[in-house]
Parts: sequence; C-alpha cells; structure tokens
Amino acid sequence: MRLGAQSMESEAGVEPAPRQRVEYRCEDGEKVLVTFATDADIPPTWTSKTGKVAFLVNGDKPDESDAKPVRTHWDMLLERRSIEELEDTLKGQLDKLRERRGEKVS
Repeated sequence: MRLGAQSMESEAGVEPAPRQRVEYRCEDGEKVLVTFATDADIPPTWTSKTGKVAFLVNGDKPDESDAKPVRTHWDMLLERRSIEELEDTLKGQLDKLRERRGEKVS
C-alpha cells in the first residue's frame, strides 16, 4: 500500500491551546507582537525580526548589571590562537582546497 501526500491524521476535533498575544517594544519604538500559550513563561526581552532587542511592554527591564558580556566564537578563538596562527591555519586550509581542485599552490 502506498501512502500519498495526504496525512492520515486529521485535525478535526482538535482544539488549539489557549493563547495570549504579548507586546514588546524596541528602544526606537518598533512594536513586536508575539503569541504564547497562556501558561508559558513570558521572557522579559525578545529579538525583533530586525535583530533589535525589544522589551516587554508593562514589564520590568531585566537587570543587566550582573550580566556577563556575550562571548562570540571569534572571542573564544582568539583566547586560544594568535592572529598569526589563525592566518597560517587559513593559508594551509586554502592550499589544501586548491590542491583538491587541481590548482597550482604557491
């Protein structure tokens, strides 16, 4: 027996979980609306589609005094390697790639 593209399950009789719409605002006034289940823990901040941090409307701003600065992958890499080591590694990897492509490696 071959199943087609249609699902064997039906949504008939299924009720979605109760939801609430929560409003966030960026410091520049951009409005962000997010839908959560009514029993969900609502985070104090949300990242907007434009990448900005939006704060919960009628909510307390999170205390950032004890927050650690975000460490990027680049930051962690620089803790282990110098720029010179990274440049050598990059050159080596590019040489390997060029060899596999049959290009002349200098």
